Amino acid sequence: MARNYKQEYARYQGTPEQKKRRAMRNKVRRQALASGRVTKGSGFDIHHRDGNPMNTDPTNLVVSHSSQNRSFKRDKNARKA
Repeated sequence: MARNYKQEYARYQGTPEQKKRRAMRNKVRRQALASGRVTKGSGFDIHHRDGNPMNTDPTNLVVSHSSQNRSFKRDKNARKA
């Protein structure tokens, strides 16, 4: 069965809360690009230590490789363990 991207957007990605969270992640990424912490296509992500993209405190942000930032152990509910 193929993914229904339109339905995914309507149910999750398009909700006001998720739009705000995505906007904050993008904002932090743009700030890191402007300050030279990362470069376009470098393979590095901006990791939020507490997992909250709304918390943009510099002490909460770490530059980490995308392969490490996107792979965490999960619990039985698919949340970060």
